[in-house]
Amino acid sequence: MRKPLIAGNWKMNTTITEAVQLTTRLRSLIDGVIGIEKVVCPPFVSISSVKEVLKNSSISIGAQNMYFQEKGAFTGEVSPLMLKELCDYVILGHSERRQLFGETSEIVNRKLQTALKFGLKPIVCVGENLAEYEAGQSKEVVRKQILASLAGTSNSAELVIAYEPIWAIGTGKAATGLQANQIIKLIRDTIAAMQNPQLAAKLRILYGGSVTPENIVEFLKQPEIDGALVGGASLKAEQFASIVKQTAEIKI
Repeated sequence: MRKPLIAGNWKMNTTITEAVQLTTRLRSLIDGVIGIEKVVCPPFVSISSVKEVLKNSSISIGAQNMYFQEKGAFTGEVSPLMLKELCDYVILGHSERRQLFGETSEIVNRKLQTALKFGLKPIVCVGENLAEYEAGQSKEVVRKQILASLAGTSNSAELVIAYEPIWAIGTGKAATGLQANQIIKLIRDTIAAMQNPQLAAKLRILYGGSVTPENIVEFLKQPEIDGALVGGASLKAEQFASIVKQTAEIKI
């Protein structure tokens, strides 16, 4: 049985003060929800403050990105050694990193291998854009991203995958539960062939892309979907808490 996971990606939102306020409210709402894993991913500048608020709670912390070198002359980057003292998870290869900052699957792969080396739990994002979706290339694109992003890794029980169709992120146009389940099954089958079926069966794969309290049930009722990577709704404590609580009700 795969343990459900709900992660909130705050992106470039919230000041440190706002992050502390949001985290304080979230702790009061979801700390007592058991049976699922809950993760918040604030901006780098707020991670330390959020960690203090969440001390001795059931809520984990993740970072939104990471460089693949452990230290050195890389101005503006954040290393795995810095993150290791602050958080458990790190998001890698988010579509905004791929689209806006030119990250390739090969770069994501280097980051993934470094994250695993230093004991961070990676959430690797994959997904097709609107043109690829409309051309019927979703499965081919996602399969290639998985093969390249996970190349050279094996038997990583800590790995999490997030399928985020780019055309659904921040647009209000979520994929249907059936669409998401089909792609996520493809991801699981691809990893089974790359590594081994036992690992693939245990691997948690999330859906992301305009996830809300109103549509989360549609995704969670699908057998291959183990949770969600939540964007905008994670910035509203009551909405994120609703997603967490509905997940606990459906998946446990």
